[in-house]
Amino acid sequence: MSFNEIQTDFIKKIKLPSDPQYFYDQSVQFGELMMMYNCAIREVRTKLEVLNDELSIRNSRNPIEFIESRIKRPLSIVDKLKRYGEPVNVESIERSLNDVAGIRVICPFIDDIYSVADMLLSQDDITLIKKKDYIENPKPNGYRSLHLIVAVPVPMIRGHQECMAEIQIRTLAMDFWAALEHQLKYKQQIGDEETIVAELKRCADETSSTDINLLALRELITAGKEELSPAGSDKQQPEIKKHSALRPSLKRRHQY
Repeated sequence: MSFNEIQTDFIKKIKLPSDPQYFYDQSVQFGELMMMYNCAIREVRTKLEVLNDELSIRNSRNPIEFIESRIKRPLSIVDKLKRYGEPVNVESIERSLNDVAGIRVICPFIDDIYSVADMLLSQDDITLIKKKDYIENPKPNGYRSLHLIVAVPVPMIRGHQECMAEIQIRTLAMDFWAALEHQLKYKQQIGDEETIVAELKRCADETSSTDINLLALRELITAGKEELSPAGSDKQQPEIKKHSALRPSLKRRHQY
């Protein structure tokens, strides 16, 4: 959606003021604000892509599978402001909403999530405002992800302007569950909701278990590479047995 389309859509959703000049000023300011949010997304994406490229050379693998981004749609902005009891204007958006600019980072393994977060927050021009770790403390429905609210300096003609952005970092498995949970429940009248919610929670727990097991398997494979005989050797290959390490404690060493 272009800036003009976003601007037009936003104006349609708000109650038009009686003062034509105020209406015009809000329209212009909204367009400028959305442009700033879009620039903030580009700033964060560039940093993440550079970090991913560097680590792919150093570690021979990418800690980031892919990156998605979006600007919150005008109707969602209006709905959220109304839920917060805020007037629908540009000043309220800047003051009350931290997730208009959204970036989602998808990683292969759980430890990649915290590594990517640490590396991003170590950048001297990124300021952490708030962190919610839904991996360590999942939501009641089973949702897991690491959420960061950061302040990003956006270079403008009049100088750098700080802009808020929300970054969600999760594994492929977490993203798979979240996408299907949203598709199954979004704006639908659900019969036997209690059973559906319980089943979604069970699936989320199984997905989390898979994440933990895959991380442990990666560590076992990495640690055992030097011990394994070359392919085709007459030596008996060591057997990888079920090990308590397949369910390690994921106590976090990362503090923000």
